[in-house]
Amino acid sequence: MDAQEVLAMLPPHSVLAACTPAELADLLSSSSVHAMKPGDTILRQGDEGDAAVVILAGIARVSMIAPNGQEIVLDYAERGAVLGEIALLDGQPRTASATARYAGRYLRIGRAAFERLIEGHPKVALRMLRDMARRLRDTDTTIESDRAFAAGPRLARFLKRLTDGKADGHKLAGDLSQSELGNFVGMSRENINRQLASWVEAGVIELANGRIRIVDDAYIAQIAEAGD
Repeated sequence: MDAQEVLAMLPPHSVLAACTPAELADLLSSSSVHAMKPGDTILRQGDEGDAAVVILAGIARVSMIAPNGQEIVLDYAERGAVLGEIALLDGQPRTASATARYAGRYLRIGRAAFERLIEGHPKVALRMLRDMARRLRDTDTTIESDRAFAAGPRLARFLKRLTDGKADGHKLAGDLSQSELGNFVGMSRENINRQLASWVEAGVIELANGRIRIVDDAYIAQIAEAGD
């Protein structure tokens, strides 16, 4: 895969979209492209941070295992997302795992190549900082939802985060099982079921074979801003 092919796969907001074809070709010469299929482990929590990855196609679930053994889903990373860079920057073990949710490809960038990229390309470094700031804001929003929001608004905020912020968000929201959605939102499956059932009755969503289809995006957005 050459630089032009990689650039064609990246959305305009991607960190690497700031590179010229020549700069990206130089990066590719010391990196590798890998295929991923659903369930493949891309990064593993606790491992040494020896590389970062950029999702070129598909979606990866980013999650961590809490001390009590519970899986916490932090995000669903799609095309253009950079993962694993924090462990490269601070030299500490990885704090989260990344697992393929949809089939696709990713670029694996080793430590030396990553450091050259950051040191030699200020625009790339700035985009990476902005992306990290966005994820920090998402984390703040998650904490706010956990502490201050009732079940309905809390679930609505996470669904809105999926459908508004991702190109394949509506498909992803529909494909998630209720257990997966519970791990993402931080709610029990029973509470998820109860809330979804009430929205089905109100005509806000449809459920078919356990899959969610949002019928009324405006209502979900309205509920997401409610406090109770």
